[in-house]
This record gives sequence, structure tokens and C-alpha cells, in this order.
Amino acid sequence: MANRGEIAVRVIRACRDMGMACVAVYSECDRTARHVRMADEACAIGPSAPLESYLRVDRLVDAALATGADAVHPGYGFLAENESFAAACRAAGLTFIGPTAEAISLMGSKTAARRAAIAAGVPVVPGSDDPFDANQSDSVIEVAAASLGYPLLIKAVAGGGGKGMRVVTAAEDLSSSIRAARSEARAAFGDPAIYLERRLVRPRHVEVQLLGDLHGNVLPFVERECSIQRRHQKVIEETPSPAVSPALRSEITTAAAAVARSVGYTSAGTIEFLLDEDGRFYFLEMNTRLQVEHPITEMVTGVDLVQWQIRIAQGEPLDIDPQKALAPNGHAIECRIYAEDPDAGFMPSPGRIAALDVPGGPWIRDDSGAEPGTDVPIFYDPLISKLSAWGADRQQALTRMKRALGEYHVGGIRTTVPFFRWMLEQPAFENATFHTAYLDELLQQRRGEPFENPREDEEEIAAVAAALHTVVAVGIAPSGRSAARDVVALSEAGRPAAGRAGWKRLARLEGLRG
Repeated sequence: MANRGEIAVRVIRACRDMGMACVAVYSECDRTARHVRMADEACAIGPSAPLESYLRVDRLVDAALATGADAVHPGYGFLAENESFAAACRAAGLTFIGPTAEAISLMGSKTAARRAAIAAGVPVVPGSDDPFDANQSDSVIEVAAASLGYPLLIKAVAGGGGKGMRVVTAAEDLSSSIRAARSEARAAFGDPAIYLERRLVRPRHVEVQLLGDLHGNVLPFVERECSIQRRHQKVIEETPSPAVSPALRSEITTAAAAVARSVGYTSAGTIEFLLDEDGRFYFLEMNTRLQVEHPITEMVTGVDLVQWQIRIAQGEPLDIDPQKALAPNGHAIECRIYAEDPDAGFMPSPGRIAALDVPGGPWIRDDSGAEPGTDVPIFYDPLISKLSAWGADRQQALTRMKRALGEYHVGGIRTTVPFFRWMLEQPAFENATFHTAYLDELLQQRRGEPFENPREDEEEIAAVAAALHTVVAVGIAPSGRSAARDVVALSEAGRPAAGRAGWKRLARLEGLRG
């Protein structure tokens, strides 16, 4: 497993279900991580910095060969969409559990992917079909921009996740935006090439999960709605999309399969579309890997996508009933729980998870690599969990997600859980009348208003302070941090002193961020 965190845990579990042994890799700061302890074997690959560990093709291949592994699963992020890694695995005699290096290279270029979609007869957002490299003058790009019209988007050819992207609303802002986009693209992907795309007004982001086997079969799944985004990063996903009718679903999934089939795509992948206010869809890009939000597709179809990645890599043909893939059983919603402080502009909140109370109950799924005592390092993406809820319909799924978020408590670090509790109460979300810019507009209107109730927070801290006073008074322990640890022990044994509210804030009294 050439990855870390929750996706490494997810793949290890899939291997266990299939009776397969799994090897984990780890950087210096991950040596005690959950995925390392879960694996049958683990191999160190270098320092904490990803450039010296999880992004080192040579060390990952060497680890696989040294431990006798047959195949490599890249997860998502890091080298999951790196054609050099896929090619290196193949050259070393290892099976890469993903598409071919050629398919990754082709669809990884946003302009090449656009051309592939056009060739497959799928509509694309109007834009520049050829990339502008670092040597292209601004004057040439200005002519192309004028022909497209404003507003428009500058995008990195090798980009994704909003990196290397800039919105330009007027011609006078074009040059500075080009410089900023190129700089970010070079830093993130090592490639400063950019292209232009017309910016649609209030679109929705809808994507189609698919699988392709080694025998030419491509199977699309029911679409996912991914329009709740902050700065072009998805934060909430659901399936099916509230904006897609059965007739539109047939059209958009047929189009997705056509694009994948035209490039000989194999393994799991996702075709992303923009849906305009008139219900017209346009090809956006393809992600040549397993998506972060794959759990909700699994919940409404009953198909284990990770196991199918492995089975496809072994040469098995797809034998999933297309009706099962395209006719969703109920509705599912996913919230990405990040170690970020929503009250501080969503700044990362690294540190040690002092306490963790994970929701459960019927139809709740929590994909996580975290547990009490887990260190959230500064080096990697701060995603700690993907919380998913299923319901017979959207309203039931939403109600269950609200209940689960109310049960979710993390001590020692700040997380986005309070933000999600607030977000799911917003009328536009409940009514599904949002678009890709909706969340950014909504956050701007808040003007820094806190997501957590400060008064309630103070009451919780006061409850813990009272509990500490009681512990010291009866002579159980001296004052200070040792007393705090005793309250933790008391709380874990039944929480008689501080109660649940005080317990979940205890980390703050130990000098931690909670």
C-alpha cells in the first residue's frame, strides 16, 4: 500500500476481506500510525517530508520488491496519478492497481483530456484546446481570452484540487492572474503550463464513478453531487445528485463511459462534469484514481470499489449488473472531516488527538486512519476522517448525518465538525439549491462569525475546572497536568465529574488546542 492515513486503512481492510496480506509503508512521523499497525508487514521509506518518502518512486518500488509484494495500490493523492510511478511498477514486474501509465498521462493533461472528450462526442466547456507553456507571451493568451469572454478560469494543465486555478473577471486582471497560476502550478505539479476555460454561471459539479476491466468493458455508476466546495475543494458529497433526473443520468453516464472507453481506460476512475442552470452538462476532467468520496457510491450500490480495483488488476472481467450500478438504493452523504480550525479561516490544526468519540449506529460509516493518541502531522493533507450517512431518501440521510455529527467529538485539535453542523442546517443545502460558488459566498457573508457557541464552550471548560478542583480537593492527585490526566481516567470510566461536555474540552486545560 503506497499511501498513508485513512485510504491505507481502507485498502488494508479490502485486502483482509479478500484473504490477502498487505504491506504498509511509512515515513518517520508515521511509524506508529494506525495503517502501519494494521498491516501484515511495514517498511520504512524515509523522512517525514513527502518529497523524501511518499513521493519517492524508487523507495516505494524498492519496498515492494524487498517485502515480496506482487502489486501496488497507490490510493489517492501522492503518486496515485503519476504515470512514472505506474511505469516504474510495471518495469519492476509489479502490478499497478490502477490504469496504465499511458492512460494516466493522457487524461492527466487537462487539454489532452478535453480533446479526448471532444473526439468521443462529449460536450466540453468552451476553452483553449492547446496549452500555453511557460514561454507563451501574455499577448497571445490575451487574444484567446478575449475570444472566450469574461469571466473565465485560468487552469493548470497538470492541475487538480483547485491548485493553479484563478478566476479572472476583467481583462486588466489577466496578466497578474497568469503569473499567479503559473507559479502555483509549477510549485504543485512541476509544470507551469496553463489553459483557459469559460466560467459557467452558478454551475453544479456532478461526477460519474466508473470501472473499466482489462477486457474492454466499462461500467458507469450513479452520479455524485460535489458542488459544496470551498476554494474549489470538495467538502461535502452526496449521491444521487438532487439535480439529475433519470433521463439526464442516462445521458451523463453514457457520456462518461464513452470517454473512458475511447482511451481504453481500466480500473477505477471518475469523469467530472459541470451542469449549467439549463441542465446541460459539460466534460470537465478525469481523475485516474479512486476518489476520496467513493464510500457513498459503495453505500448506494453495495459494490466494493476497492476490491474491484484489485480484481480487475488480477484480470477478472466485470460482472456487476449495470442496473445495480445505475439504480441507487437510497441516498448517501459524505462530510470530509479535516484537522482544520474553521474559526481561523480553516487553517490546519496539527497536533495530537487527545480524545476521539466517533459516531456509530445504523447506516453510519466512518472511514478514518485516526484514533486517540494519533499525531496529525504538518506534512500531509489534514483529512482525518470521511463520515458518511445512508438513508432511504435524501431527507433521511441528512437527518442521520446531523445526528452523527452531533456525536462526533475530537479533543486536542480543532476540526471541521462544527462547520458541518452549521452547514447542514442552511436552507439552501437542505433544499439542494446550491452551486459550486455557494459555499464561498456563504462564508463571505458570515464575516468571521464563530461556528461554535462561545458561551457553551466556556460552560464546558468551567465544568472541567470544577472536576479538577474536586480531584485535587480529595487528594487523588496534585494540581496541574497530572490532575487533568486523572479527570481523563475518571471520564473514561464513566465521566462522573465533568460529564460529556467537560470531557471533550479537557485537552484545552492541558495546554492543547481542543
